[in-house]
Amino acid sequence: QVQLVEFGGGLVQAGDSLRLSCVPSGRTFSIYAMAWFRQAPGKEREWVAAITWSGGHTYYTNSVKGRFTISSDNAKNTVYLQMNSLKPEDTAVYYCAGQLKDSMTYAYWGQGTQVTVSS
Repeated sequence: QVQLVEFGGGLVQAGDSLRLSCVPSGRTFSIYAMAWFRQAPGKEREWVAAITWSGGHTYYTNSVKGRFTISSDNAKNTVYLQMNSLKPEDTAVYYCAGQLKDSMTYAYWGQGTQVTVSS
């Protein structure tokens, strides 16, 4: 099992920045990649960004390219999502997720952290 704990949500104004952190623990050797998802009220959960655990390759959904940066600090065993130029439409609960090596499914999820961007 892998446990994921997120930090860093909050209320900001449009144009501000915010950094989310996710700390995995447990059987982290089973993880292929870490990702951030988000879910806005009344909408489905949306994949936002991902980073491979070993190679550090990064991927983004189009709506956040150039504004968000996913990174990892293996020494601290932490994954970050740096969010710049935030927009009201970025308002959502953000979830950290771990993708398994064997099944490539997102089997592990954090509890979620609220990000609210006011206009």
